[in-house]
Amino acid sequence: MTVLVGYVPTPEGEAALRAGIDEARLRGERMLVVNASRGDAYVDPRFAQEPDLAHVREDLAALGVEFDIRQVLGAGDAAEEIIELAERADVSLVVIGLRRRTAVGKLIMGSAAQRILLGAGCPVLAVKSAS
Repeated sequence: MTVLVGYVPTPEGEAALRAGIDEARLRGERMLVVNASRGDAYVDPRFAQEPDLAHVREDLAALGVEFDIRQVLGAGDAAEEIIELAERADVSLVVIGLRRRTAVGKLIMGSAAQRILLGAGCPVLAVKSAS
């Protein structure tokens, strides 16, 4: 089985990564770290750059966690990509980071986290950053 972590290079993504590490170690499972972007903008702060991914690799290797990192560019929707991977990759848990948003912001813009929570066929752990 696998713990899937939706990762973005933000405090919320780091919180998800830390919680995913804890869960993978507790369960004795490997981790699948997923970073996805639609690729429809020249600059996407959610798309992890090589230094971000090197940091993730170093942390996971130092902690002895078996892992795979998958970066998807041109994904139609990050939430759908995570839901589909959760179904295909024998995932026992999905871990995502939540950011603080107003109710109006969620209503107007929608929420990838909400779509993952409602659409995933396995348990989802949603975490917030300490800051």
